[in-house]
Amino acid sequence: MHAEWKVFHTMSKAEKNEKTGSGQTATSKAEWREKLSPEAFHITREHGTERAFSHPYNAEKRDGMYRCVCCNARLFASGTKFDSGTGWPSFYAPHGEKAVGEQDDQSLFRRRTEVHCAKCEAHLGHVFPDGPEPTGARYCINGVALAFDSEDDNSDTNGNEPE
Repeated sequence: MHAEWKVFHTMSKAEKNEKTGSGQTATSKAEWREKLSPEAFHITREHGTERAFSHPYNAEKRDGMYRCVCCNARLFASGTKFDSGTGWPSFYAPHGEKAVGEQDDQSLFRRRTEVHCAKCEAHLGHVFPDGPEPTGARYCINGVALAFDSEDDNSDTNGNEPE
């Protein structure tokens, strides 16, 4: 007699939240695909990475707030942005303790710490321990994962009104 093997789909934390209603943004993969550009979907939902020096936010100097391109949550204030020379927008601290989440990332045969939006779990980039004072952290973030609210105007780069 053969034992029946059942294959169980291991749900991601985001999928569990959609089913359980944990208070985070619950959006299906199809809805994200509809809402986001193909590049933003790949980076934020499939853990992709944009090419270094390819996004204008790397050189952005205006004062303002960087938000999640998926759910519009506040992620990083421009006052914490610095030029790391890496080709990606870099920050030494998130906007508040609950703005981003972190988890171990062992892809690409090395150990890194992934950074994601705490509200919708969009992949943002990685954090490294080689940043400037006062934190010593370098949040290396994909520009495509961000929207920018300039203090010079009343809407962000995606046309959303600021909170």
